[in-house]
Amino acid sequence: MRNLLIVLWMLFWSVNSAIAQVNIGIGLPDVNIGINLPMFPELVQIPGYPVYYAPQLQSNFFFYDGMYWAYQRDNWYASSWYNGPWGLVAPESVPLFVLRIPVRYYRDPPSYFRGWVSDAPPRWGEHWGNEWEQHRRGWDSWNRRSVPAPAPLPLYQRQYSGNRYPRAEQQQTLRSQNYRYQPRDAVVRQQYQGRAAQNAPAPSQRTQQETPQERSFKQPEMQRSNPPLQVRQGSPTVPRPQPPTTGREYIQRPAPTQGPRRQEGAPAPDQTHQPQQGGRPREQQAPQQGARPREQQAPRSGQEKDHEKRE
Repeated sequence: MRNLLIVLWMLFWSVNSAIAQVNIGIGLPDVNIGINLPMFPELVQIPGYPVYYAPQLQSNFFFYDGMYWAYQRDNWYASSWYNGPWGLVAPESVPLFVLRIPVRYYRDPPSYFRGWVSDAPPRWGEHWGNEWEQHRRGWDSWNRRSVPAPAPLPLYQRQYSGNRYPRAEQQQTLRSQNYRYQPRDAVVRQQYQGRAAQNAPAPSQRTQQETPQERSFKQPEMQRSNPPLQVRQGSPTVPRPQPPTTGREYIQRPAPTQGPRRQEGAPAPDQTHQPQQGGRPREQQAPQQGARPREQQAPRSGQEKDHEKRE
């Protein structure tokens, strides 16, 4: 019984180890079909080709013209990040230099590769049929002296491993900030644009899906574009609106301007032209009734004098 438990435990441990080594995580875009890389892999250029391969991986993993390429379960997949998500590539859309990779650089070759020349490309025409051969005629013939230069490796992705590996919505933003290379191959460019459009987040979700690095990067830009309002010294201030006042509240009014003080005893300016209430100014009063001023009385006649004497 004890030996049986030990055998079962060893079998269980070996199965888990095999799964951990084979699980590479290529998805469509959420379907796991095999390869799960915990970190950025070591990539080495294939001599005479603008293609890199991963010698430490037990998988058919390559890098060409700014994108990763994997041949898994009789299908080609492409991704702009080393651990996916991956998109299925039809046999008619695989780049020529990916098809030309020699058999020896396939770290996990399928069974039908056996017997083929290791320094030559796989016999894709025999595998995919005459129709594919006619569509991609001349794919295995090229001038080896005019091979394009390999694309630079996206080494910035080394810092994104394990739990820090970005989601599909964040990958395009990080790539545009850290990797300026654009695909030159027309087929690769088409694949890259299609993957970028598929993984682009919706406008309403972009602010929610930003990483802390992106938010900290954008905050200074927002502060520069929207500077705080400052009141300059000497500039007029804008009055703030005041709430409406009721009839009982005190309303501050500007004080009336005061003219020059008049001397004591001098008439007020507005009294020299207007009569006083209830009478006229002295210089304009009419003489009293029944009497005349002395200087205005006419001389009396002799009859008036005799009359006064008789009286």
